[in-house]
Amino acid sequence: MQLRLLGGFAATQRGDEVRLSVAAQRVLALLAVAERGRTVPRTTVAERLWPDSRGDRAASNLRTVLWRMQRPSGRALAIGTSHDVHLAPEVEVDLWRAHALVEQLGSREGLPDPLDAACLHEDLLPRWDEDWLVVEREDHRQRRLHALEALSLRLQEQGRYAEALTVALGAVGGEPLRETAHRRVIEVHLLEGNRSEAVRHYHRYCRLLAAELGLGPSASLDALVGPLLRRPAHRERALARPVARRW
Repeated sequence: MQLRLLGGFAATQRGDEVRLSVAAQRVLALLAVAERGRTVPRTTVAERLWPDSRGDRAASNLRTVLWRMQRPSGRALAIGTSHDVHLAPEVEVDLWRAHALVEQLGSREGLPDPLDAACLHEDLLPRWDEDWLVVEREDHRQRRLHALEALSLRLQEQGRYAEALTVALGAVGGEPLRETAHRRVIEVHLLEGNRSEAVRHYHRYCRLLAAELGLGPSASLDALVGPLLRRPAHRERALARPVARRW
C-alpha cells in the first residue's frame, strides 16, 4: 500500500487507486505526517481533525471514520487501540522516503537515485487547507530546499553539471527569492565556463529581489559574480533597486 502526500493525496495498492472518503484521507494524512513508527493518541487525532467539535463528538467522528475506512485485501490501513492510532506497517509513505533522502544527503552517504530524488521537488499536500498542516508543510519545504541545494553541490563536486543545474533550478522554483538556491545555479554556470549565463541569472535575481522586497543580494553573492562585471557588483545591485518617484 502506497500513500502519496507530496504534490497531492493519493492512495494506491499495486498501482490501483484506493478510493477513500475525505475524512479517511485526513486521518491517514495526519498519521503519516506523525512519522513512521510513531503512534498518535486518539484524543490528539480527534482534536486536530475536528477542532470545532466537543471532545466526545470528535472522538465519535474518529471512531466512525476508522470503522468505515476501506480495507484493501481485507487489511486495515489504520490500526487503533483504545488509546492511540497508527498506520498499518504495510503502508509506505512518500514523505518518509523524502525525509530519509534528506538525512542521507546530510550524512554524505552517497547520492540518491534521480527517480527517488524527484520527491524532493514537491510540497506537502499543497492544496489542503488544514491548520494542523501549516507547520508540517513549512518544515518539509525547508527540508527539501536544503536537500536540493546539498544535492546540487554534491553533483557539482562529481562534475555532473547538467544534473546539478536541474536540481538547483528545482530549488529556485520552490522558493524564487531564496538566495542560496540562486547561488547554486550561478556556481554551476561558472563551473561550466558559461559566464554569460551566470551574469544573466544574477541580473534576473537582482531584478526579482528588488521588485519583490526592495532589497539587493548579499555581499557574498556580489563577490561571486563581481569579477565578471564591468563595474563593481554593488553598483549593479544599486541600479536594480526601484527608484522612488518625485511628484
